[in-house]
Amino acid sequence: METIPGEKLQKILARAGFGSRRAVETLISEGKVKVNGRVAQLGERATENDLIKVNDQPVKATRLAKQPTQVILYNKPEGLVCSRKDEKGRETIFDQLPRIINSRWVSIGRLDINTSGLLILTNNGELANRLMHPSYEVEREYLVRVFGEVPDSIIKQLKEGIMLEDGPAKFDKISRLPGEEGTMNSWFRVVIKEGRNREVRRMWESQGVQVNRLQRIRYGEFQLPRNLRKGKTESLTWKQINQLLKRVDLPEEARPDLRPHTTEKTRPVKNSRNAQRAISGKQKRTIHDLNDFKGK
Repeated sequence: METIPGEKLQKILARAGFGSRRAVETLISEGKVKVNGRVAQLGERATENDLIKVNDQPVKATRLAKQPTQVILYNKPEGLVCSRKDEKGRETIFDQLPRIINSRWVSIGRLDINTSGLLILTNNGELANRLMHPSYEVEREYLVRVFGEVPDSIIKQLKEGIMLEDGPAKFDKISRLPGEEGTMNSWFRVVIKEGRNREVRRMWESQGVQVNRLQRIRYGEFQLPRNLRKGKTESLTWKQINQLLKRVDLPEEARPDLRPHTTEKTRPVKNSRNAQRAISGKQKRTIHDLNDFKGK
């Protein structure tokens, strides 16, 4: 059987940082990708020697070549959107990120404009796609402040599962945290293994509960570093990146000669043990994070 040369186009462009594989497949389906002057089709193969255009802009050969995987942790402030360009002209997270050579950052999941906390970004679109895919069951952990008292019956219902307009949803873990004296607010720590649009907020709202603050504090093995200021980034080490690749069944990479490949330095995670420690069950640490969150 004759071997077809090259790789699938969506894999090449995802690796080059044009988004997750699903996002690239959408670009191809919408006719926004061309190969050697022809509108590309889903499943088409290409090589680094082909002339590939996205939105009629040629993709540089240096960008198509396989780049070392880079990953950064970012502390998203409230008020920023996670889109690359916003139709309303609002500031996006990409305005604050360090520049990257021959690639671009892909956000692993999103946070809505009123949600703060941990975002992970990478230049490896396939890694982003797998970390977001429900089949890998990557946990997302949040601190939630809601208005008013929440009865145990609602907590039980959110754990057992509810029906949203886009399908069933549930919290894998939910626990009460110390409240704020003299206020009507209640605090919770929740864990979910999905990342649908505004899913955490919508789950609470389905029970008539209003969320007035929301912060993501963990994604998978990585938690929001306590000393990472809002709007700042930290880069993961080569070993930590290989841990992520292994987590989603991607091949580990050899240590690159030069890291990082950005034009602006990002602060490396100094303590990999702390950066990777999942905080499930560590109530003491959660209370410290909660106090930090309340004070901001």
